[in-house]
Amino acid sequence: MTEAILEPDLPIIDPHHHLWDLRPMVPAFPEPQHDFIAAIAGAAYYGFDALQADTKGGLEGGHNIVATCFMECGAYYNPAYGEAKKVVGEVEMVNGVAAQGASGLYGAYRPCHAILGHADLTHGDGAREVLEALMAASPRFKGIRHAAAWDADPEVLGPPFHAPEGLYRDATFREGFKHVGELGLTFDAWLLEPQLGDVLDLARAFPNQPIVLDHCGTPLGIASYKGKLHENFDRWRTSIHALAECENVSVKLGGLAMAFCGLPEDGPAAGYGSEHLAALWRPYIETCIEAFGPDRGMFESNYPVDRWGASYDVLWNTFKRLAQGHSDDEKRALFAGTAAKVYGIEDVLV
Repeated sequence: MTEAILEPDLPIIDPHHHLWDLRPMVPAFPEPQHDFIAAIAGAAYYGFDALQADTKGGLEGGHNIVATCFMECGAYYNPAYGEAKKVVGEVEMVNGVAAQGASGLYGAYRPCHAILGHADLTHGDGAREVLEALMAASPRFKGIRHAAAWDADPEVLGPPFHAPEGLYRDATFREGFKHVGELGLTFDAWLLEPQLGDVLDLARAFPNQPIVLDHCGTPLGIASYKGKLHENFDRWRTSIHALAECENVSVKLGGLAMAFCGLPEDGPAAGYGSEHLAALWRPYIETCIEAFGPDRGMFESNYPVDRWGASYDVLWNTFKRLAQGHSDDEKRALFAGTAAKVYGIEDVLV
């Protein structure tokens, strides 16, 4: 699906995308897992060249992507560093991509200008050493994500996800979590709509820790939740408004094109245009912006996972349609300013 770019001059910081190479791993996966990865990702490889092709960063004909933020995805771990610190390899690899972009060969575009890595906070106080190693690996390292997505129905998430139930309430996890704030790092939270009470409890327990809720809280429309988006909407909305009362929480506006949400149900790359997708996503996006305000909301691509529902150009056109009723200042916050503030990369907007 191709569309003319709406508001082509509007600066965008894409605050959430991945880079990975799953090709060496795919042959070893059980067949259902192989299908799951193929479905949500659309490709076993997504590197800098693929990111360039989607963002058209520094090139004519695309949205005005001025910078991006890499989000951890379990890729490029280096086992030579030991089990706890193997995560440093991912940050090192992505820092190389960022340096490539900063060379000026791609114009003013700054890919991976902020890097969000991973550290296993269930190591408790032992997580601090890992966090410090991640900080030493790149000046662009800004924080971590430790996903907590869990559901009693194993068909919801599929085999790649193994977070324990109630992770964000676990005492040992919280021992590790306190070091994130002490080191001045951000924390991205990914979990599912029925679990939103867990991140609310975490945010209240650590009111000074910046927390970013990924993917609008991931409403569910697959497996045992299929056909229940409308039924569960009020519960989701109540949770979003409760989270918004925590001033330390921001929200990423996106992720709705994931297969988990079923918005749309028929992917990947079903070919829907931005008008259709805007109609599907409007209740969720408008609720989040109403609750958090533009200064604590940021549109995200979640690429390549959201390739399930939309091409990169169509995705950002959808967001622009959803933001049409906002002022120029509010748009600047939603598309770039909030991400720049939260992840400390205001320099790209100077």
